[in-house]
Formats: sequence, structure tokens, C-alpha cells
Amino acid sequence: KSLPVECHLANDDNGKMTSSLDKVNDAMTLMPQEPFHKEQNLNNGMQTIDKDAFYVNQREIEAHQVNLQNLCRICGGSFKNDPCKRSHPVHGPVDDEMQALLRKKERKATSWPDLLNKVFKIDVREDMDTIHPTNFCHNCWSVIQRKFSNVPCEVYFPRKGTMEWHPHSTSCDVCGTSSHGIKRKKQDPSPQGGKRLRIIAERARKVMYARSQKQVNSKSIMKKITNCKKIHLSTKMLTVDYPVDFVKSISCQICEHILADPVETTCKHLFCRLCILKCLKIIGSYCPSCRYPCFPTDLVNPVRSFLSILNTLAVRCPVKDCHEEVTLGKYSHHLSSHKEKKE
Repeated sequence: KSLPVECHLANDDNGKMTSSLDKVNDAMTLMPQEPFHKEQNLNNGMQTIDKDAFYVNQREIEAHQVNLQNLCRICGGSFKNDPCKRSHPVHGPVDDEMQALLRKKERKATSWPDLLNKVFKIDVREDMDTIHPTNFCHNCWSVIQRKFSNVPCEVYFPRKGTMEWHPHSTSCDVCGTSSHGIKRKKQDPSPQGGKRLRIIAERARKVMYARSQKQVNSKSIMKKITNCKKIHLSTKMLTVDYPVDFVKSISCQICEHILADPVETTCKHLFCRLCILKCLKIIGSYCPSCRYPCFPTDLVNPVRSFLSILNTLAVRCPVKDCHEEVTLGKYSHHLSSHKEKKE
């Protein structure tokens, strides 16, 4: 009778052991699942944050591009300052007005990148829409027109150099003012300030006039400064008796000789290169004919058609016992042959 009871107790102990082992296994299976779900939720949260940041950055870049469309590629000025809202495409073809001007100056340029490279020394061919504006203002267009037309006008470049553009960042100069809404307040000019400015300008004008009167304006003194009788040809050496106005147009306005290596100023006056450089160095940086501001960097070569007419003029050789007539373009070669004979 004791054996069945012992068997029954043994079976109960085995049942308890198996049930406890099952509970441990269930606990072991449940334990690693909780951190797995937590990691999955964290990954999903990070992905949503990355997506939101990507969309925010995308919106900022788009807003940056919109702001760039209102700015000039060259000077960085806003098109809103121009009442007519005039702008010109950086990569577009040259407009008809500029094309006609270039044709007059015997220059060839079909696209704006070529002209911008010549005038402002910038290469816009590798520009990116996300970094660089795609248009330039009418003020910069006027600077280009003045460069090729040499017409004196009150057009100035608003910066010492061209604008440097950088990619969009947190401290972006382009988007900084628009995002914070900072605007400069317009101040009405006071009448007292305007009166003071007029008085100062009038005094400066009187001082400049007094200085200009003291400066030498006599042609005889200028001829002594240049001292080019032995170098340049006199107009009396022309073989044809041309009209007086034509002779004036082919002669230097300082030494009154036939133009030698002619240059043209911004005020459209012609001089020998040597004569004008000497006068600018001694007298001052202004045109000897009209006193318009002139610097050595402003001097340019005349148009080729004028130079071809000048080089075809026939002149008499000034050397003794030489009665030969040569064109002005071949005169230097003819003179060098005389020097070779003497040697």
C-alpha cells in the first residue's frame, strides 16, 4: 500500500518541476522581446526626425533660392531698389542695345558671360542656382555700357569688388535679414542737413576752381613737357592738303603732331600715348582738353577702322636728301632703313 502512495508523490514532484521549468522558459522568452520593441520604436523615431530635418533643410534651400532671385549676381544689390525692376539674365544672349554698341566699337560678343568676364573679371559659366543668383541689375549693365562706349556719365560700381557667394548655412547673409524681418527705416532728409551739404559742396567747388586756375593750362608749356619734336611727325609732312578739321582729328591735342601710337580717353579725345602719359604724371589725372577725370588705366585704343585710315595716310620722309613718300604705317620701317645705312 505504501508503494502506490510513493509513486503518486513522485509523480506530483515531477509535475511541479516541469511546470516550474515551463514558467522559467516563458520568462526567458519574454525578457529579450521588450528591448527589441524599444529599439524598433527608437529607430522609427529617428527616421521621422531625419525626414523632418530633411524637409526643413529643403524648405530653407528653396527659400534661399527665392531670395537669390531678387539679388544681383555681380554687386549683390536688390532689384527692389530699382523702381523699374529691371534685370538681365547672366547666361542669356546680349540685348540689341549692347549688341549695337559693340558693333560700333568693332567688338564681338554674343553672350553675357564673355562681357562679364571682360569687365568684372568673373567667370559665371560654372555658377550653381543654389548658390549664385541668375540675374544682374541694370546699374551693372550701365557700368558695362560705359566701359565700351567711353561716354562720361555718373554711373558707379557700388562695391570695391564683385560679390562672393557661399552655400546656404545657419548664418546665411542672404536669408538672415528676411528670416528675422530686419528692415532699415527710411529717414526723411532734414532741411538743415541739405543746406549744410550745399554749403560744403559750394566751398569744395570754389577750392577746386582756384586750384585748377593755378594749374598750368597753356599748350606751349605742355609741348615743353612732352618735348617730342624729334620723335613725332609734324602735320606739315602730309603729302595731301587735307581739310583743317580732318587734320585736327588725326593730330595729338597736346603736341599737335600726327598721332603716334594713339590712345582714346573716356571723354573721346585722342592723344599720343607718350604725350598723355607724361601730362597725366606731371599736371594731374584729368584730360588736358576738357579737364574730365582721366587715369592711365582709362586709356584705350581707338577703333580699328580709324587706325587703318591713319596708317594709309601718305607722308614725306623728313630725312635730308630723301624725297620718298611712304604711308604712315610703313614709316617706322622706312626710318629704320635710314639708320641702318648710317651705321
